[in-house]
Amino acid sequence: MAAPRVAPGRVRRRLTVAFVSYLTVRAAWFDESLAQGTVDARYQLVLARQFLPLDEEHTAGLLASFEGSGRHVVLVADAGTAASHPAFATAPGPTLRAEVAAGRLAFQRVSTSDGSRLLVVGGRIPGSAAELYVMHAEDRIYADLDQLRAVLVAGSALVVLLAALIGHVLARRTLSPVGRAGAAARAVAEGLLATRLPVGARDEFGAWAESFNRMAEALQAKIAALSRAQARERRFTADVAHELRTPVTALVAAASMVGAHLDELPTAVRRPAELLVTDVVRLRRLVDELMEISRLDAGREDVTAQPVEVGALVDAILGSRGWSDRVAVTGTAPLVVTDPRRLERVLANVVANAVEHGGRDVQVVIAGTDQAVTVRVIDRGPGIPAAHLPHLFDRFYKADPARGGAGSGLGLAIARENARLLGADIKVRSEPDLGTEFRITVPVAHPLHSGDATAKAGADGDGQHHPSPGGPP
Repeated sequence: MAAPRVAPGRVRRRLTVAFVSYLTVRAAWFDESLAQGTVDARYQLVLARQFLPLDEEHTAGLLASFEGSGRHVVLVADAGTAASHPAFATAPGPTLRAEVAAGRLAFQRVSTSDGSRLLVVGGRIPGSAAELYVMHAEDRIYADLDQLRAVLVAGSALVVLLAALIGHVLARRTLSPVGRAGAAARAVAEGLLATRLPVGARDEFGAWAESFNRMAEALQAKIAALSRAQARERRFTADVAHELRTPVTALVAAASMVGAHLDELPTAVRRPAELLVTDVVRLRRLVDELMEISRLDAGREDVTAQPVEVGALVDAILGSRGWSDRVAVTGTAPLVVTDPRRLERVLANVVANAVEHGGRDVQVVIAGTDQAVTVRVIDRGPGIPAAHLPHLFDRFYKADPARGGAGSGLGLAIARENARLLGADIKVRSEPDLGTEFRITVPVAHPLHSGDATAKAGADGDGQHHPSPGGPP
């Protein structure tokens, strides 16, 4: 159902009319009071003429006569200023005196010391230079105006409140489809691809909801297709690695025999034999990495938690791979409770990447706190362009030419997957021509990842099964 149309500016016009009406009424009341006061003052000036000349006796009689008739006046003559009542002894202002002295009838509105509001109308007594000022109380007019203003303000506030309430209701009714669409968009962005909007009336919002639903369905279908393609790719990788494993094992055995007798081979075939042995070793490494990444994808990789001294582990990695004279190690760190085999895989792959591309200028800096141990692997190689950094941990990705080489492109991807199982984090920063730094952060004690792999305890020497820290019993 379409939202009802609200005429723009209706409330604003009503408020404007109300306040304009107040100002009109106020001006009319004051004009009427002034007109009455002017007529009365002219009459009183004519009556005052009979008291001329204004000696002391006549002045007293004039003031007593006016006060007796309910008129409060102020007389300004040569003898000075005299008031018929002390409470109304308000001296006329200089502007009013100047107008009256010029022979014109003039007025002025003043407030007394006790808060009374007065209209003072003055003029010259005919046949005399004396000035007579008649006081007219306007307290009733001001009181009525205050009451009217209070009623208008209260009414306006009520109108504004009602308008705000109605506007809020209409806005919620009008914008609720927008809110639902925003919530649905956030849900889709968070991965809830089955989210749909209800299609209501055949209006703009209904068409919008239909378009959103068609978009969500297309997105869901596309992502499902991509997921199936990824699953097929992973199955293919696993199948290829499995099928290649047996023949590659045989090739490795044969290549080992050839490598052991290279010196006995004729000179013409020695170089091809060396290349054969090298390529077979590379092929075996590729198959092993494919098998490992397939196991990681399938969630069949176990993790075993036990205390690990990171510095000793790094030294063991460098010694076993012949890198001790090419990599400098500094720093110490506390023990961490983690899987040493997987941590070794992470560190070895990252250091191997630095050794391959950083030459001899490779440093491993170890530091730690009570919460985490940080291992920084720094090389002074050609660096990695910024465009390649977001894809550095992708499978089979090689940054060309800075990261071109003989590797398979799986080492860093395997390192990241193993780090995920350990609850660790790998970050990289690099600048062309300055070098690259990998930062590996391992929690000192962290529940090992058990969502898609089995977390099991290491042997403590008692032959019993012990739970991993934070893992299931």
